[in-house]
Amino acid sequence: MGRIIAVANQKGGVGKTTTSINLSSCLAEKGKKILVIDTDPQGNTTSGFGVDKNNVENTIYELILGECSIRDAIIREVIPNVSIIPTNVNLAAAEIELIGVEKKEYLLRNEVDYIRDEYDFIIIDCPPSLNMLTINAMTTAGSVLVPIQCEYYALEGLSQLIHTINLVKARLNPELDMEGVVFTMYDMRTNLSAQVVENVKANLNHKIFNTLIPRNVRLAEAPSFGMPINIYDPKSAGAEAYRSLAQEIIENTR
Repeated sequence: MGRIIAVANQKGGVGKTTTSINLSSCLAEKGKKILVIDTDPQGNTTSGFGVDKNNVENTIYELILGECSIRDAIIREVIPNVSIIPTNVNLAAAEIELIGVEKKEYLLRNEVDYIRDEYDFIIIDCPPSLNMLTINAMTTAGSVLVPIQCEYYALEGLSQLIHTINLVKARLNPELDMEGVVFTMYDMRTNLSAQVVENVKANLNHKIFNTLIPRNVRLAEAPSFGMPINIYDPKSAGAEAYRSLAQEIIENTR
């Protein structure tokens, strides 16, 4: 049965989408079969795999409204071993359309149950807010991976996110756990990055991955070409870092 990991943090700009794209691609490079689910209405994960988000017929929006099946929503093999359920700006209206829908917290989970055995990992990219889409991701997932940017306010909001994860675990999904925290945009030239890492380690009782994702120009360029970093620049520091993170995730699975 495939492992389902939600990549979540209600703060924007911390590297959720970058991590969802590149972790998925590096897991696929190691021979794992991956499904990526884009639940962020900005659709950056969708376009980051080279999919034209404005010209897709079925997205997660149609899926959760019951207008298509999950198999109809999957775009297969956008790169070798990676398929994706895309999204676009239409998803922003889903919150309103789901008002009054029974058990709306489980809409995504009920669909994913049909296909989860077909994949080694299902990676869900969450929006930068703790809304119904994020709750759906957390009721579907077995664990939550939290990217944290190496900046002064890194810990701000983290306690709220952990509180939300604990609430979902208590009330909606008893199987949900913290996969761990991964540091992004690490700059080894500054003392601040090292201080943030030490500060979080001192204040957090959850797993922290050894891999540090560097601040890397090639990593920032790759999405504009619709490619994960390990395809865009396989020898870059960013590609090596995400390969290392993928290996840690695989070892977590054993």
